[in-house]
Amino acid sequence: MSLPTTVDALVQALQSVGYFADRRLATAVFLALKLQRPLLLEGEPGVGKTALAKALSEVLARSLIRLQCYDGLEQREALYEWNYAAQLLHMRAAEGKGSADMAQVEREVYQDRYLIRRPLLQALQAPAPGAVLLIDEVDRADEPFEAFLLEYLGEYQVSIPEIGTVRATATPVTLLTSNRTRDLHDAVKRRCLYHWLDYPDRERELAIVRAQVPGASAALAQQVAEFVGRLRSQPFANAFQRAPGIAESVEWAKALVALDTLVVDPEVVSDTAGILFKQREDVAALTRDMAAQLLQPAEA
Repeated sequence: MSLPTTVDALVQALQSVGYFADRRLATAVFLALKLQRPLLLEGEPGVGKTALAKALSEVLARSLIRLQCYDGLEQREALYEWNYAAQLLHMRAAEGKGSADMAQVEREVYQDRYLIRRPLLQALQAPAPGAVLLIDEVDRADEPFEAFLLEYLGEYQVSIPEIGTVRATATPVTLLTSNRTRDLHDAVKRRCLYHWLDYPDRERELAIVRAQVPGASAALAQQVAEFVGRLRSQPFANAFQRAPGIAESVEWAKALVALDTLVVDPEVVSDTAGILFKQREDVAALTRDMAAQLLQPAEA
């Protein structure tokens, strides 16, 4: 599929696959597509950073390649590694045939067929129109890994000592996400467009809940959006370690539908608090009295 020609067209295309982007986010994505630049998305967990990459892969009809970052991630897990077992078998077979030209044997074991491609190399070598590469939670990786990414982010190429420089067959759409557990190096940020993805406003969250949970009634979806929105607002947000994200809103709405809930009340909130929060302290902090206060505007 061709790239959307306007920001509005991109907004509509994303909505058609269930992703509701505001204009600022859609503009950042549109520019990343037009300028062929990586897009760095920062924000709290659960605000839709990873979901955006999935939605873009659907809209653009491109395969989604995901590199999940974590502490201790090594270059070989992100880029490539050699199939050492197959290389060893080839070398033993060459010795068995009495091959004396070991330099030739060494060249043979570094052929393309012995190369195991990891996400970065897969994205660079994806056939047209290219892939969507998601480098997820890059802030969880260590600083040397950030330095390793610079060549890819700046030039859409990587260097493999045994082969040489591998350049993109078709420029991949690249999204990096960060939960801001630590600051990324300026060199990474300079090579990317940047967008801070915040919690959605009530109307957009309501649209997301309705789209993702079609079994929820209009009244129930509205109660969910209003309740979670108030949870994130002051002074209630101060009582929790982390406010619920969009993912928790959707899961909570699905749970309420599964419980045949028609109207949310403090008892239901207390019984299902483990869906909204993932920390014991946060679940305990959401008391029935607080739930009653949070529900008052919705009931009114």
